[in-house]
Amino acid sequence: MKVAYWPGCVSRGFTPELHGSMAQIAPMLDIELVELDRANCCGAGVIAEHNMELADTLNARTFALAQQTDTDLMMNICSTCQGSQSECQERLDANTPYRDSINETLKAETGLEYERGIVNKNFLWVLVEDIGLDELRSRVVRPLTNLKVGPFYGCYVVRPTDRLGIDDEHPRDTYMQQVIEALGGTVIDYAGAYKCCGFPIITMNQKASLTMAGTHLGDAVDAQADCLVTPCPLCHLNLDLQQPVAEKVVGRELKMPVLHLPQLVGLAFGLEPKALGMNKHVVRPTSVIDWTQSVVGSAA
Repeated sequence: MKVAYWPGCVSRGFTPELHGSMAQIAPMLDIELVELDRANCCGAGVIAEHNMELADTLNARTFALAQQTDTDLMMNICSTCQGSQSECQERLDANTPYRDSINETLKAETGLEYERGIVNKNFLWVLVEDIGLDELRSRVVRPLTNLKVGPFYGCYVVRPTDRLGIDDEHPRDTYMQQVIEALGGTVIDYAGAYKCCGFPIITMNQKASLTMAGTHLGDAVDAQADCLVTPCPLCHLNLDLQQPVAEKVVGRELKMPVLHLPQLVGLAFGLEPKALGMNKHVVRPTSVIDWTQSVVGSAA
């Protein structure tokens, strides 16, 4: 399966282990990544708050680049990108005069033009809908036996449900649980799984942001999760990078490893933690979970 691949800004900057782990597991899933290396930032919803037309033009450019590849599917590994791009695409596709106006600007500056209707999916959705859980199970060589994993969706990939195509036929707000189980792990339910990580307000109200992150991590600790997994690198930044500071804000020890989704898949496929970049985490999974013989959930 060939996809027009948009890794996003964060995975190529702050969380290169995400970009690297996706590159490693893609061939193991028979996914050919046609990287959109000339694409631009999606704006993460921030640009749209100040200049909606600029945000839509930027994302129309990325969509147009994807449409120049010989594939019908665009895939991302950042749920913030998914949410922001879905919002822009909804506006572009619903209003022909507006789309024509955006395309006039786009063509004048870049020679590109966006045609309505590209399919853009987060890697999580591709795993379940295009590859399939049965196929995913068949490729597991090191089941995540006894590993207790808490899913952390964050905001952008689960709401609003209509825009993100979440319905009875596509229960995308349960896909993380389904993938964890397909990989052999144990799903841990906890209060913070669908809540905001706090990253969007980190520069405006650091204490509130870190309180949110610390609370969710604490909920996972109390539910006896061994680790969290997220499809969003921005969530990863607040939950992993900021975790030592969040501990001070909420007044408790957390030490909760947070994995990127491709890393979790890679572990079940037999790749080693270091090869998946887990030594780059602030809270290193290798210091908390014993991965040496088999993937088990016994805490050190």
